[in-house]
Amino acid sequence: MQMVESVEITTLVHGGSGLGHGEDGKAVFVAGAIPGDHVRCRTVQEKKRYRKADLVELLTSSPQRIVPACSHFGDCGGCDWQMLSYSDQCDWKQRLFEQSCAHQLGEEVIERMVALRVADEPFGYRSRVQMKCHAAHGAFALGFYRRGTHYVVQVDHCPILAPSLNALLGPLRQLFAGSDYADQVPQIDLATGDDRAVRLVIHYRGDVTDRFCGWLGRRVSGLKAAVLVQSGRKQQLRCVQGGELLTIQVDDPPLALHYGPGGFAQINLAQNRELVRRVLDWAAVTEQEKVLDLYCGMGNFSLPLARRAARVIGVEDYAPSIAQARDNARQAGLTAEFHVQPAADFLAGWREPLDLVVLDPPRTGAWEAVGPLLEALPQRIVYVSCDQQTLLRDLKPLLGRAYQLERIGAVDLFPQTHHTEAVALLRRRSVV
Repeated sequence: MQMVESVEITTLVHGGSGLGHGEDGKAVFVAGAIPGDHVRCRTVQEKKRYRKADLVELLTSSPQRIVPACSHFGDCGGCDWQMLSYSDQCDWKQRLFEQSCAHQLGEEVIERMVALRVADEPFGYRSRVQMKCHAAHGAFALGFYRRGTHYVVQVDHCPILAPSLNALLGPLRQLFAGSDYADQVPQIDLATGDDRAVRLVIHYRGDVTDRFCGWLGRRVSGLKAAVLVQSGRKQQLRCVQGGELLTIQVDDPPLALHYGPGGFAQINLAQNRELVRRVLDWAAVTEQEKVLDLYCGMGNFSLPLARRAARVIGVEDYAPSIAQARDNARQAGLTAEFHVQPAADFLAGWREPLDLVVLDPPRTGAWEAVGPLLEALPQRIVYVSCDQQTLLRDLKPLLGRAYQLERIGAVDLFPQTHHTEAVALLRRRSVV
């Protein structure tokens, strides 16, 4: 039987939940609760030293609590901090990051921390999204999974989504509602670029893709978007309408970067420019230096660095992104080398001195590259991460063996959620 109890929430913790203590003294993590709340909550997971719980009833509201901008908040599994003002969100993001860094790396790291780079626009920023779909009784739900489930919550308007993408939610719902294909479309990916062009990738799990593409082609001409169909793996794409590429801009003067479906670009284009600016500033490369960019994607950091360094080598194991990086370099008139290979494998085979290594790994981190980094011993490392815990895990052996931490800080690419993007600058010690 699930326990229901009342809890006073005293703080927020990494992961976004509120923390209080039950009558037995055990720590209770409550999703959706904030400091100052007095809540009734239901246990969903019991552990030896803590339990996780869902918010059942708000008995007393925190003075910090505000009315969320989204009517789906709390039901949809997307945003988790809309009940806080953006100013309060940023205060907590900085505080929790400082706590994590001090706990993992030691209190002295606080002296190396810089302030969170807040977003100018806390709403309407999201340029990419995966909308989940569900068909039943002639209706077609388009939205997001309810937290911890595979139940699709229909979303009519998402406040953090770019306006050009929000405008397509209604037409897409009407397109499939009552159609023979409604139950064969589990997901639709929407994305937009800095030029406001829009791309849709419609996931299709039916048998006759040709027939579906023909049906779709006759009905999407009114949509101001490129339309592609994915059946199976992401490499299996059929273009129904428009082109495949979207364009983002970074650096100053603006550098245009194109990326295709299946490739990666940050969801917050304005804050990505701030992220690139921070990496360039902290890297401080010169015209004589050699740079290795691991997990480089389509060149988000590689090509701005190629404007400044003597030699830039980008490495990524997803071949379409490397092909796009090469094309981006060609169109920009820049010289850079790009290789399709796992980052750690490439680094392990590298035998030349390096001035700078930039890493921007997926959420799982770059643990596999830590050993090769300690063999290659570049003069500087700039590590970009969307997961603070894997970043701090990977930094420990580097700081313990050969490097000192120069600076560390976060950029808020994800307003209305507890997530941030972190950046660390490491410099090789003079004696290793």
